[in-house]
Amino acid sequence: MNFIVRSAKMSDVDQIYELSLQFTLLNLPPDKKKIRQKIETSMASFAGKLPVEKSNFMFVCEDLESGEIAGCSQLVGQKGTPTSPNYSFKIYQEEKFSPDLSVGFIHKILKLRLNTQGPSEVGGLVVDRSYRKRPEKVGKLTSLSRFVYVALNPERFRDELLTEMAPPLTDEGRSEFWEALGRRFTGMPYKEADELSQQNKDFIKSLFPDEPIYLCLLDAKARLVIGRVGTETQPALHMLENLGFKYAEEIDPFDGGPHLMVPTKDVTIIKNGSFAQIELDSVAKYSSRGFIGYERNNEFYCGMSAIKEKDGKVFVPEQTISRLNLEPGQKVFYYLSESEG
Repeated sequence: MNFIVRSAKMSDVDQIYELSLQFTLLNLPPDKKKIRQKIETSMASFAGKLPVEKSNFMFVCEDLESGEIAGCSQLVGQKGTPTSPNYSFKIYQEEKFSPDLSVGFIHKILKLRLNTQGPSEVGGLVVDRSYRKRPEKVGKLTSLSRFVYVALNPERFRDELLTEMAPPLTDEGRSEFWEALGRRFTGMPYKEADELSQQNKDFIKSLFPDEPIYLCLLDAKARLVIGRVGTETQPALHMLENLGFKYAEEIDPFDGGPHLMVPTKDVTIIKNGSFAQIELDSVAKYSSRGFIGYERNNEFYCGMSAIKEKDGKVFVPEQTISRLNLEPGQKVFYYLSESEG
């Protein structure tokens, strides 16, 4: 076990900042003050001091050999509240038929949707470029460990989970969907509107049309990216689909990226994982590998380990006990993801 995923700490600020410089993400801005504020909120969330609608959890993947932060991910307790609605376009089908001409069409239409009682959100996954090709699959560990935490604390999350996937953008970072639709109603470039929406979403309701929008009226470039993901996002999409996430026929109102949803209890890791006491067995023959996670003093720790199940207990190697700072008898949540050999 060379990597663990844990709750972020204030001592991580500098490394998370360095990580943020590799990307252009609104939920991980390259600003130490904002990162510090996000970690403060995260620590209060892990301590159970915030209500669901104000909670935001930040996880980091630590390289135990070097001490470096290899990746980061987040969970939002509720995406869409009365004070901060979540906007999306719902996609519907409408049939039109002319008996006189014996001609019919099935149109896809967009309808602006405002959600003030939203689901919890899975997002903010980033992996340092130097770790992306590692055999330990740092991105997978950083992403999936979050669901172990949800399994440990289901009361801190809503009954559904949402993830908003990144769509294809042009080489210049433009959104063809925004250029064909949003820009015509706001007069703003894509990035400016997206950044503004993080602070104030009122302009969406004020300027976007309430009436249905027929997709056939948009140009072909815009229609082609609706509900699609970019090439770099394809692996993450497949991973989430394997967990039970499905396309919700709903897209981002700015870039047309797909929204995926799943009932929280139906996520594969949560549904098929188990609670047990951890035990050390230095001579056991391990037939499986999986995720093991637990909490102590309002902090969360998770890693991938060889595992042996027996009589309601899980046995792990001494290295796992040491790297995760576990104690024999510790209650953990675990999920078997693969077999050894």
